[in-house]
Amino acid sequence: NFVATRMAELAKLSVLRSCYSKILDTVESESTRNRQGLLKTPERAGKAMLHFTKGYQENLKEIVDDAIFDEDHDEMVIVKDIDFFSLCEHHVAPFMGKAHVGYFPSGKVLGLSKIAR
Repeated sequence: NFVATRMAELAKLSVLRSCYSKILDTVESESTRNRQGLLKTPERAGKAMLHFTKGYQENLKEIVDDAIFDEDHDEMVIVKDIDFFSLCEHHVAPFMGKAHVGYFPSGKVLGLSKIAR
Protein backbone atom coordinates (compact mmCIF):
# COMPACT_ATOMS: atom_id res chain seq x y z
CA ASN A 1 0.00 0.00 0.00
CA PHE A 2 1.59 3.24 -1.20
CA VAL A 3 -0.05 5.49 1.40
CA ALA A 4 0.98 3.28 4.34
CA THR A 5 4.53 3.04 3.01
CA ARG A 6 4.74 6.81 2.56
CA MET A 7 3.38 7.42 6.08
CA ALA A 8 5.99 5.04 7.54
CA GLU A 9 8.74 6.81 5.59
CA LEU A 10 7.61 10.21 6.88
CA ALA A 11 7.57 8.86 10.46
CA LYS A 12 11.11 7.55 10.02
CA LEU A 13 12.20 10.88 8.57
CA SER A 14 10.76 12.70 11.59
CA VAL A 15 12.75 10.48 13.98
CA LEU A 16 15.94 10.84 11.94
CA ARG A 17 15.53 14.62 11.74
CA SER A 18 15.26 14.76 15.54
CA CYS A 19 18.31 12.54 15.96
CA TYR A 20 20.44 14.60 13.58
CA SER A 21 19.35 17.78 15.36
CA LYS A 22 20.58 16.29 18.64
CA ILE A 23 23.87 15.26 17.03
CA LEU A 24 24.42 18.77 15.67
CA ASP A 25 23.49 20.28 19.02
CA THR A 26 26.11 18.04 20.62
CA VAL A 27 29.00 18.73 18.25
CA GLU A 28 28.34 22.36 17.30
CA SER A 29 28.68 25.33 19.58
CA GLU A 30 25.54 27.38 20.16
CA SER A 31 26.90 30.25 18.10
CA THR A 32 27.57 28.07 15.05
CA ARG A 33 24.54 25.74 15.31
CA ASN A 34 22.12 28.39 14.09
CA ARG A 35 24.06 29.21 10.93
CA GLN A 36 21.83 29.45 7.88
CA GLY A 37 23.64 26.57 6.17
CA LEU A 38 22.86 24.19 9.05
CA LEU A 39 19.17 24.98 9.54
CA LYS A 40 17.91 22.31 7.12
CA THR A 41 20.79 19.88 7.66
CA PRO A 42 18.81 17.50 9.93
CA GLU A 43 16.15 17.15 7.21
CA ARG A 44 18.74 16.62 4.46
CA ALA A 45 20.73 14.14 6.56
CA GLY A 46 17.57 12.19 7.43
CA LYS A 47 16.60 11.95 3.75
CA ALA A 48 20.13 10.85 2.88
CA MET A 49 20.04 8.11 5.53
CA LEU A 50 16.72 6.83 4.18
CA HIS A 51 18.22 6.77 0.68
CA PHE A 52 21.43 5.04 1.81
CA THR A 53 19.45 2.32 3.59
CA LYS A 54 16.62 1.85 1.08
CA GLY A 55 17.95 -1.56 0.09
CA TYR A 56 16.85 -2.98 3.43
CA GLN A 57 13.23 -2.51 2.32
CA GLU A 58 13.66 -3.85 -1.22
CA ASN A 59 12.64 -7.36 -2.20
CA LEU A 60 14.99 -9.19 -4.60
CA LYS A 61 12.18 -11.31 -6.05
CA GLU A 62 10.15 -8.20 -6.87
CA ILE A 63 13.16 -6.55 -8.52
CA VAL A 64 14.23 -9.42 -10.77
CA ASP A 65 11.09 -11.52 -11.21
CA ASP A 66 10.00 -10.07 -14.56
CA ALA A 67 13.54 -9.75 -15.92
CA ILE A 68 14.66 -13.39 -16.05
CA PHE A 69 14.56 -14.71 -19.60
CA ASP A 70 15.06 -18.13 -21.16
CA GLU A 71 18.12 -17.97 -23.37
CA ASP A 72 20.27 -20.57 -25.08
CA HIS A 73 23.45 -18.64 -24.40
CA ASP A 74 26.58 -20.06 -22.81
CA GLU A 75 29.07 -17.18 -22.97
CA MET A 76 29.89 -15.10 -19.94
CA VAL A 77 27.59 -12.15 -19.28
CA ILE A 78 29.48 -9.15 -17.89
CA VAL A 79 28.29 -5.81 -16.54
CA LYS A 80 31.08 -3.39 -15.66
CA ASP A 81 31.38 -0.09 -13.84
CA ILE A 82 28.25 -0.36 -11.70
CA ASP A 83 28.30 2.54 -9.26
CA PHE A 84 27.47 1.47 -5.71
CA PHE A 85 27.32 3.00 -2.27
CA SER A 86 26.71 1.62 1.17
CA LEU A 87 27.30 2.30 4.83
CA CYS A 88 29.88 0.70 7.08
CA GLU A 89 27.74 -1.03 9.70
CA HIS A 90 30.34 -0.44 12.42
CA HIS A 91 30.79 3.31 11.96
CA VAL A 92 27.80 4.28 9.78
CA ALA A 93 30.34 5.86 7.45
CA PRO A 94 29.53 5.93 3.74
CA PHE A 95 31.68 4.24 1.15
CA MET A 96 31.31 3.99 -2.59
CA GLY A 97 32.94 2.48 -5.60
CA LYS A 98 32.42 0.55 -8.81
CA ALA A 99 31.51 -3.11 -9.10
CA HIS A 100 31.87 -5.55 -11.97
CA VAL A 101 29.62 -8.61 -12.25
CA GLY A 102 30.06 -11.61 -14.49
CA TYR A 103 28.26 -14.93 -14.69
CA PHE A 104 27.77 -17.90 -16.98
CA PRO A 105 24.07 -18.30 -17.74
CA SER A 106 22.51 -21.71 -17.37
CA GLY A 107 19.54 -21.48 -19.70
CA LYS A 108 18.41 -18.16 -18.26
CA VAL A 109 19.73 -14.60 -18.29
CA LEU A 110 18.93 -11.63 -16.11
CA GLY A 111 18.13 -8.26 -17.68
CA LEU A 112 21.30 -6.19 -17.42
CA SER A 113 19.66 -3.20 -15.71
CA LYS A 114 18.54 -5.49 -12.88
CA ILE A 115 22.10 -6.56 -12.08
CA ALA A 116 22.97 -3.01 -11.14
CA ARG A 117 20.01 -2.72 -8.78
